[in-house]
Amino acid sequence: MLRSFHSRIVLCAMSALIVGSSCQGRSDRASGGRPAGENAPAAFPLEEATIAGLQDMMASGKATSESLVSLYLERIDEIDRSGAGLNAVIETNPDALAIARELDKERKEKGPRGPLHGIPILIKDNIDTADKMETTAGSLALLGSKPAKDAFLVERLREAGAVILGKTNLSEWANFRSSQSTSGWSGRGGQTHNPYALDRNPSGSSSGSAAAVSANLVAVAVGTETDGSIVSPASCCGIVGLKPTVGLVSRSGIVPIAHSQDTAGPMARTVADAATLLGAMAGPDPNDAATQVNGIRIFQDYRDFLKPGGLRGARIGVLRARAFNFSKKLDPILQNAIEAMKREGAEIVDPVEFPTLGKTDDSEYEVLLYEFKADLEAYLAARPGSSARTLADLIAFNETNAGREMSFFGLETFERAAKKGPLTEKAYVEALAKDRELMGEKGIDAVLAEHKLDALVVLTNGPAHLTDLVNGDSFSGSSSSPAAVAGYPTITLPAGYVFGLPVGVSLIGRAWSEPELIRLAFGLEQALGMRKAPRLLATVELPPTGPFEAGVGGRGKDR
Repeated sequence: MLRSFHSRIVLCAMSALIVGSSCQGRSDRASGGRPAGENAPAAFPLEEATIAGLQDMMASGKATSESLVSLYLERIDEIDRSGAGLNAVIETNPDALAIARELDKERKEKGPRGPLHGIPILIKDNIDTADKMETTAGSLALLGSKPAKDAFLVERLREAGAVILGKTNLSEWANFRSSQSTSGWSGRGGQTHNPYALDRNPSGSSSGSAAAVSANLVAVAVGTETDGSIVSPASCCGIVGLKPTVGLVSRSGIVPIAHSQDTAGPMARTVADAATLLGAMAGPDPNDAATQVNGIRIFQDYRDFLKPGGLRGARIGVLRARAFNFSKKLDPILQNAIEAMKREGAEIVDPVEFPTLGKTDDSEYEVLLYEFKADLEAYLAARPGSSARTLADLIAFNETNAGREMSFFGLETFERAAKKGPLTEKAYVEALAKDRELMGEKGIDAVLAEHKLDALVVLTNGPAHLTDLVNGDSFSGSSSSPAAVAGYPTITLPAGYVFGLPVGVSLIGRAWSEPELIRLAFGLEQALGMRKAPRLLATVELPPTGPFEAGVGGRGKDR
């Protein structure tokens, strides 16, 4: 999609640097090409800026929302569309500067609406917006058919004063088209790259959201997850990712995979920013029954749980299960996080057993196939102007447009899902019941209760693998499934590095335990201080000789 040209905006930033930005158009890129060379950009005045920091700049008059939008658009032009060619942003909002100007005017006349007033935000391209942007889930099949209205969470973000800066690239159809897919690739957007090493994969499916936040194309972004699609790219791209309890954030207006596991969530460089964004996203939606169940815990401001000493007195269990397939080489990263929690006053139970782990792999896939067909066809039926109304229509589109959509992988997941019947079938009902029991009641709930734990801690996934459009993904361990299948919350944060590639640890809790997880994650983040900005290297810098060493240096050390 093309972005309109805008006049240059001048910002007097904290550094007294005068900068401008021109908004240049961009056509869709579907090439699998890989950038080369080191692509370190020029100094960026908003490097590692937080929401609170951006609000301070606007409150003091050193910046405006318009100037922030202008700077981020210039950053996108510099390293996403040229330079490093990160390819995280699939489209920018042609109205972003105009929206920012209106919010600046409102701030001057009435004051800010809240912590997101005037803050630029990127959202994943499977989240509906009823504006000049597209919503395609990365597929050319949906290009040109516009949603009738904003997704409910987008309505909430706009009401909070956020500026929707654009849409991020993703694994096409949120990585539910093929078992041989490459994360971060879509027919519409091409391949997103990992900002720590451009030949490495950002993971997915919220690939663009993670890479954009990590590379300072924006302060915060929205991702979505069915199983791993927030926490895995967050870990691989060195940021914080929070997958909420299913039902905390509305799914209406999001291109679905499966209603029993789907959720949107915040992606940020700090726990504080993730908490701030979550507060604006969470809320009951009359069009999403999961947001109105009994026992739901929704808070207006999750920043209230950013408490100093948040780990003191907590009981945390360590998951070291072989079923996660983590390399022993990653043990020092997990161990360093454990020692940091101990120093901060947490009581550690190490290890804890999870007897039902791995027992829902087949049933989870069965549920996802059934729900994908039912949920996606319901979504397509309500979408104005879409020529595709069924999975069969999408399969036919891809086969007709194989040169643009199927150069690297096929449609076998689509084809399996298309054969499924209604959600009343015994196979689906039994698989769903099994998932909920073994990962919820007899899984996370049972483990936490047995050891009187506040949360579980585990490595999130291994370091980023090489992007391989020939063979597809090659993951090196993942722990996302228990929380995903149960529909429970989890948060990941940077915990160490392997040859400069980030590795995160996750905290997993009971349903609706986001306040506790934010408190614990904030405490661990302050103790570890592991976040460091990527350098947009062409490839990993390997030492010439010597043994492997996982980087676990803490705050203040050379990491």
